[in-house]
Amino acid sequence: MKHSNLIRQAVLLSVGLGLSSPLLAQEGPATVPVERSVFDGDYVTVGGGVAVGPSYEGSDNYTISPLPVVLGSIGGVDFQPRGPGIAFDFIPDQKDAKVDFIFGPVVRARFDRQNSIKDPVVRSLGELDFAVEVGPFAGIQVNRVLNPYDSLTAQVDLRWDVAGAHDGMVVFPSLTYFTPLSRSIVTSLSVNAEHVDDNYANYYFSISPAGSTASGLPSFTATGGWKNVGVTSLTAIDLDGDVTNGGFSLIFLGSYSRILSDAKRSPVTAIRGSANQFFGALGVGYTF
Repeated sequence: MKHSNLIRQAVLLSVGLGLSSPLLAQEGPATVPVERSVFDGDYVTVGGGVAVGPSYEGSDNYTISPLPVVLGSIGGVDFQPRGPGIAFDFIPDQKDAKVDFIFGPVVRARFDRQNSIKDPVVRSLGELDFAVEVGPFAGIQVNRVLNPYDSLTAQVDLRWDVAGAHDGMVVFPSLTYFTPLSRSIVTSLSVNAEHVDDNYANYYFSISPAGSTASGLPSFTATGGWKNVGVTSLTAIDLDGDVTNGGFSLIFLGSYSRILSDAKRSPVTAIRGSANQFFGALGVGYTF
């Protein structure tokens, strides 16, 4: 069963940017110097959990699905989950740098409306093919914004479908603030949006005359634009009380997204679903 891809994007923004910070130690309002951290060199975080999200983007029916997470850094190359996919940052972070730059390739699959469609009317429109989106992503991270261990990261994906599904382009900008709350708790807050072209909008949100006959929904032609805007909050709690030494942690995620433009006006959203999209996940990770 495939859950909403936006949940996985949120995990990337919050877990990927948050847990990869090299400076993660505070004890209340007073900071504690970190002599050595598991995040200073090569590391890998693996985990899994349970996620709750809409059965398709725009749905008001929710499904429960497993959520795997793998991220880390090896040889100066960071790798992060990107939906069901992966992104590589080829620019090594500089120790104690005020500003770090981000650039590399991203590959992401999209399974929206391929299966797990709970609404029988939308299901009558037929299942869609899965897309494989490929392209670059780039960004900038500013460290030590309000305290010695926080960061503010702005980045953007440019992705094109190469699998012959929607055959379109997706632009995904995001802004994430990360900070530790104590030596054992880290948190992040992200805002993000997606802009899609006409091919993408037509594939996922238009209804052809044949589709109208099959479903009873009115015909609709969707065009591109800003598809959604959202906010995500994530908190990770280290189970041995020290996030800098790796080990097990609990991960809590909450996200809200508002569908916009023709994606909102499409009958699959306006009549059969909702423009308000809620997501949540609970998981366990292990860093070594």
